Amino acid sequence: MKRTKSAAPVIRKSRGDKFASWMFLVPTMIFLGITALLPLLYSLYLSFFRLKLNLPNAVPEFIGFGNYIKMFSDPTLLTSTGNTLLFAVVSVALEVVIGLFLAMALCSDKMWARICTSIFLIPMIMAPVAVGTLWRMMLDSSTGIINYFLSFLGIPSITWLSTPNTAMLSVILVNVWQLVPWVTIICAAGLKALPSDCLEAASVDGATNGQIFRKIVLPMMSPVLTVVVMLRFVDAFKVFDTVYVMTNGGPGSATEMLPNYIYKQGLKFFDAGYSASLAIIFVVVMTVVTMGFLRLRDRMEENL
Repeated sequence: MKRTKSAAPVIRKSRGDKFASWMFLVPTMIFLGITALLPLLYSLYLSFFRLKLNLPNAVPEFIGFGNYIKMFSDPTLLTSTGNTLLFAVVSVALEVVIGLFLAMALCSDKMWARICTSIFLIPMIMAPVAVGTLWRMMLDSSTGIINYFLSFLGIPSITWLSTPNTAMLSVILVNVWQLVPWVTIICAAGLKALPSDCLEAASVDGATNGQIFRKIVLPMMSPVLTVVVMLRFVDAFKVFDTVYVMTNGGPGSATEMLPNYIYKQGLKFFDAGYSASLAIIFVVVMTVVTMGFLRLRDRMEENL
């Protein structure tokens, strides 16, 4: 005679427990409301006005969707959007590829792996302003140490931050140098969480390392890699301090990124209304991109 398993008892929270849970959340919700929601709502309100902060006794003038319509005829906005997209795509691609392979190389409990991991963490813990200042001095065309070493190889001096192509390349490589350690740590954690029996079974069956990586490691790591790409892509779109210190968007507008352009509109040209409208569109686009990545991650987890 078969025994039927009794259903697990449903544990219901009392009203007191629910109230206590909400009380723990209230301080955080108040903090986020003051620091994030209120400025966002004020920016949304301000985006419908023309307000020049450099004028005496400046009074907001309601212009409806004028600031949003102005975006379609702003060539610098198009340039900065293209620069930001190029910077984000190339940076994230390099960081994920390099970070994943470094994670596989350092995914060990041996002492040398721990020492190398500790060294790799140094760029990540440095402040972006310090990183930008350090690399700006190293890439200086006349006094920088990079050109000094290149001169020993017979390579002429390169104007790293004064030429459009090399300026964008320099900004991308500096960002990759600083953020690869973060990607490496996340990927290493994901690799250590993989079931070892699957890898051992594939090895016993005669699968090569390349086959194991393509057919087992990559599919199992896809949810982790999706989250890494999402977080890094959103963060790369928000890059400001490193670019501001290294090139400030120059030469010309070769490295002008969206956050830097929004900053200039508000605090250099004192066009608060237009700056606010740019910020609102930026937030909306980033929200849509994040939701897309989250949906993609959920689908990948369902297919595992």
